[in-house]
Amino acid sequence: MLIFPILTGILILVLAGILSFKLLKRKVSFQKMEEISSFIKKGAYTYLLRQIKTILFLAPLFFFIINLFFGWKQAICAITGIITSLLASLIGMSICVRANLHTANLAQDSEKKSFRSAVTGGSIMGLCITGFSLIVLSILFLIFKDAKILVGFGVGSSLAALFAQIGGGIFTKSADVGADLVGKVEEKIPEDDPRNPAVIADLVGDNVGDCAGRGADLFQTLSDDIITGTIVATTVVSKFGPKVIFFPFLLQCIGILSSTIAILVTINLRKNSEKSPFSLGLYLNVLLAAIGSYFLAKYLINDFFIWISILLGLGITLIAALTTNYYTGVNSKPVNEIAQASKRGSSLNLITGLAFGLKSPLASIIIIVSSIIFAFNLNGGAFLAIVAVNIGTDLLIAYIMAADAFGPIVDNAAGIAEMSKSSPKIINHLTKLDSLGNTMKAITKSYAMSSGTVTAFVTFATFFSITKISSLDVNNPQNVGFLLLGISLPYLISSLTIGSAAKGALLVVDEVRQQFKTIKGLKNNKAFPNYSRCVDITTKNALKEMISPGLISFLTPVFIGFIFGANALASLLIGAVFSSALLGPFFNNVGTAWDNAKKFVESHSSAKNTSQHAAAVTGDTVGDPLKDVAGPSLLIFMKLIGMTSLLIAPFLN
Repeated sequence: MLIFPILTGILILVLAGILSFKLLKRKVSFQKMEEISSFIKKGAYTYLLRQIKTILFLAPLFFFIINLFFGWKQAICAITGIITSLLASLIGMSICVRANLHTANLAQDSEKKSFRSAVTGGSIMGLCITGFSLIVLSILFLIFKDAKILVGFGVGSSLAALFAQIGGGIFTKSADVGADLVGKVEEKIPEDDPRNPAVIADLVGDNVGDCAGRGADLFQTLSDDIITGTIVATTVVSKFGPKVIFFPFLLQCIGILSSTIAILVTINLRKNSEKSPFSLGLYLNVLLAAIGSYFLAKYLINDFFIWISILLGLGITLIAALTTNYYTGVNSKPVNEIAQASKRGSSLNLITGLAFGLKSPLASIIIIVSSIIFAFNLNGGAFLAIVAVNIGTDLLIAYIMAADAFGPIVDNAAGIAEMSKSSPKIINHLTKLDSLGNTMKAITKSYAMSSGTVTAFVTFATFFSITKISSLDVNNPQNVGFLLLGISLPYLISSLTIGSAAKGALLVVDEVRQQFKTIKGLKNNKAFPNYSRCVDITTKNALKEMISPGLISFLTPVFIGFIFGANALASLLIGAVFSSALLGPFFNNVGTAWDNAKKFVESHSSAKNTSQHAAAVTGDTVGDPLKDVAGPSLLIFMKLIGMTSLLIAPFLN
């Protein structure tokens, strides 16, 4: 039965190749655009290759530790997970970097053509991460024939994602905040102004953070859910039959094929508006996934209620998207109130944003908990129902990734157009798409966090099954103590990542100020800044700062598990995951709301360069490291700590 996932993976990778060829064969009309794009491309590759070298430098030590304590099979799977994650992200990002240029170029013809180019570039990232995951995991399962061995792959892909997301996030926010604080606030120049020395580093950051980092993020989400789902499926063979073992693999195939069809429909829509193309594709994806999963549940395990559980997972995804859109959409009530509060200064901008952000996770948490409890009881307490809910949230993953990568592509395209002094028509088309892309990125983060929260329940079930823990005694002070310790860990990770972005921003601010002072004629467009200097500063800072959060996330559960035992680690795991499940959406939503409030203010020309605009920029710069560093890092942290706990679980009995 694993032949079908392998063939599905090959099919969508071939499709990704065809789409790449069609995208890249187009000629570019503007030489200035090509020149600016080359700066971005060079900076992105420079950073990503250094990041890969840093991760691979640590890989032998990682392999040695895994091999020493858990065996060579898990060690091989772990290294394979790291390499596959990095490869999928590198290929997808390389296409996105090129799609930036073509999207900017096609904006001269129409907004619709530019939209299609950006969706095509984003879809290649979505197809790459899902295709590689399906193929490699299927082959590893064929070789080792034990789902528990595949936990090593999940740990490796989660570790790679943590480094990629933290490193990329620190890079992009250091450049973005530094560029805004000096350029917009001090020098009163527009965003993406070529006089700003940090503008290229900012555009590079969109690629290494939002494309490569998010790709690694969703790659590990898909992989981890297949692995944990298969482990749980092996425990219910007596009830559902031996074919149930392949249920997670085949259900993911249904989702990926449905997403592929939805992507192709979105690319080829004849009519276009700001929201309808993604909405139509999303609903089509849901419909096709629901139909396909019905026949799979019927003929593979013959259980109608498992199919209902899958639908609940799909429902969680849609509600999370709607909730996020309410709190972060450009024309939403919260964003408008934040923009209006900015008229009274930065303090009220920040207070209003915090008020909305703190309550934003509640609706999604209620839906997630209700769906899991309902599915669990509906299926008579079968943990396969929770697996079905969990993978149900994954059935849109390729489409969601395409929509997410659309954001940085159009953001870069708008920057390229601005820096090349393109016509107002081109800039206007790309500005509209950039606003849509910003909201789609927020929806992606919300989707990923919701899916990750559901995954946590599967992780708990798997961990308790392996360690044979039936319950945790909250009257035991040790259990309560490690529960509180787990709750505190996401705050530590957030502190480290936000602080790292602040360190990088400080360095960028100093460098940009220095260049404005020392380069004669820079302010008057009579000289060029040293773009590479800011890229180099942010690269070194990001690579240095990404290591400690990664090591904490991996080593903490290992230390607690082996020293204090399975109950202590279970308590730590529950606290860490549930704390992350609340902090992550708060960071994502409040950061995006501040960003879109700034865009709302900038959309009214009369408000530019006013105190309202300055307050909105301040809110945006505060929110940037929250939504693009801390929030995404917590999602990967909760996955990594969960997979590491599963890795050591067999040794804690």
